[in-house]
Amino acid sequence: MRRRLQTTSARALNLIKEFIQLESFGGILLLFTTILALIAANMAGVSDIYHKFWQSSLGVVFGGFNASLTMHEWVNDVLMAIFFLSIGLEIKKEMLIGNLASVKKAAFPIIAAFGGMIIPICIYFSLNAGGKYVNGFGIPMATDIAFALGILMLLGKRVPLELKIFLVTLAVVDDLGAIVIIALFYSSGVAFGYLALAAATVLVLFVLNKYGIKNIFVYLFIGIFLWYFVHHSGIHATIAGVLLAFTIPLKTNGTTYSPLIRLEHMLNPLSAYFIMPVFAFANAGVTIGGEFKLNNVTLGIMLGLVIGKPVGIFLFTLLSEKFKVAKKPDSLSWFHILGAGFLGGIGFTMSIFIATLTFNGALLEEAKLTIMLSSLLATVIGVLFFKLFLFRSK
Repeated sequence: MRRRLQTTSARALNLIKEFIQLESFGGILLLFTTILALIAANMAGVSDIYHKFWQSSLGVVFGGFNASLTMHEWVNDVLMAIFFLSIGLEIKKEMLIGNLASVKKAAFPIIAAFGGMIIPICIYFSLNAGGKYVNGFGIPMATDIAFALGILMLLGKRVPLELKIFLVTLAVVDDLGAIVIIALFYSSGVAFGYLALAAATVLVLFVLNKYGIKNIFVYLFIGIFLWYFVHHSGIHATIAGVLLAFTIPLKTNGTTYSPLIRLEHMLNPLSAYFIMPVFAFANAGVTIGGEFKLNNVTLGIMLGLVIGKPVGIFLFTLLSEKFKVAKKPDSLSWFHILGAGFLGGIGFTMSIFIATLTFNGALLEEAKLTIMLSSLLATVIGVLFFKLFLFRSK
């Protein structure tokens, strides 16, 4: 049994290294598709085609049965559910055999992630408490792991692997926080009948896991019904991906990859090279025109990402070591941690996703533009900081 766990753990570590390389290139691809979206949304003759395409419908309508969604909904509800499945697999693996499996190893990045969520939320709340846009608090709490890792990779081989693993672990916990926030605060009225059907489906999946069913496609097939029930329950459909991920078996027979790791290996390239670029192309097409007005919403997002993220990550980890709650890895300096905090301010995809659940119309366009500007500013600050302080003594 111990040998099997060691084999699975070694394979998981190799997968983390592959994940880092994958996500870093995915960040470059994200940047490219974001630029394309901005060009398409602002080019005369193309802009109308771009916006009409994402509002067009695709699906099947037969009598009273309607399985038709807009192209935008196909991306944000269906493709993003697959992306959240990939995130859920990463979270489960990290919790069972990865960096979150050991309380001692996990404490430092977990505390960093909480700091990176709490301080931005507090900043946004301080500016919008009591207003009708207070529900945008989840926007500045997110970190885009693809962009952040992409920047670290561009900084060269002298960036320690431990820093990349720290950032990955932080982002995994950050994603878990975002999942909880979306489930609790960004869902419409709950339809309890569909919710009960979703719960029963999850129970069936856990029973399959319990009795040793390891065929991935059985879980994925049942997962389609789970997505349908969750989608109609009023809880955002992406949560179905996370619920499905937690039911996928991790155990292995010692000679092959476990079902969870095999599925994660299948989905990571799909997420990095297709889902995230398509999401960026569908959602980053902000029409740039007129005067950009700084208001409490846009200010809360910008300050939360650019200042709240690094302050929260650095301050919480510093206090955790001072009070002996957690210990900073010996191979990392406090300059590394602060630099990672700046890169944590690159919210982008997850921030834009939460913004689409929160706002609409002109305010949504302003929020998206603010997220992109803030992420760019966080990138510039992070790169300059690393260039100035990366090679200082610990």
